[in-house]
Amino acid sequence: MARFPPNPERRPAVVTGASSGIGRATAIALGALGHPVVLGARRVGECEDAAAAIRSGGGEAVAIHLDLADGDSVERFAAAAVDTLGQVEIVVSNAAQNIAGSVLDTGPAEFDGVLGVNIGGTHRLVRGLLPALVERQRGDVVFVTSDVAERPRPAMAAYVTSKWGLEGYVHSLQMELEGTGVRATILRPGPTMTGMGLDWDPEVTGAVIEQWAAWGFARHSNFMRPAGVAEAVCAVVSLPRGTHATVIELQPEAPIASPSDHEARSAPSDDQGAQ
Repeated sequence: MARFPPNPERRPAVVTGASSGIGRATAIALGALGHPVVLGARRVGECEDAAAAIRSGGGEAVAIHLDLADGDSVERFAAAAVDTLGQVEIVVSNAAQNIAGSVLDTGPAEFDGVLGVNIGGTHRLVRGLLPALVERQRGDVVFVTSDVAERPRPAMAAYVTSKWGLEGYVHSLQMELEGTGVRATILRPGPTMTGMGLDWDPEVTGAVIEQWAAWGFARHSNFMRPAGVAEAVCAVVSLPRGTHATVIELQPEAPIASPSDHEARSAPSDDQGAQ
């Protein structure tokens, strides 16, 4: 059985898209575990609020501006992260852009913009931070994707394409990292209560949800909380070395039904009773 040196006690972590939702919750959860955290997003003020909360709890955290659509911004972010908190051991690639729109309604510039952030920006981040992990022969990179990569939805042409492409990218990366000591994990959340999509026009949002329901993508009304997804990220990076979580999908649990609901489901219909 192969032996792996344990991870160091101090594991600086980078979290992108940390201004809200899953990214913010993940940064706070990692900070609570004692990991120094670099929070990156365009809304650096919101990141600083979360970083301050981590520091007030006794942790180490710093907010640094990051725009994944800007190659220079990514380079500055990666360098500043290392200069501030030391060699990065954990990377959580969470930032993403989402727009509503069918294939025919999404313009080429909008389409390219989403792919440029969700795939191109991720690639920039990986190139900026991963070489040092490979050199040290340890580290975790967690890519937050979406269950739309497994079950595409209508009216999200650019987002679905980007997440599908991102998972293909990570699968290739996992093979390339084989034997390096660095683990790359796909974390695929289902419906989660985040800020993504809240800037859509309400009428557009309603129409999109109706289409999803028509295709069976809304079995129940429950959404996961970002903190639950964050706990999954923490579990992945806390696995002992030698164990690699390659793909994890999370889905919201349905609301607990009352006993009367269960009885109604199990009761025979009139047709069944007549047989």
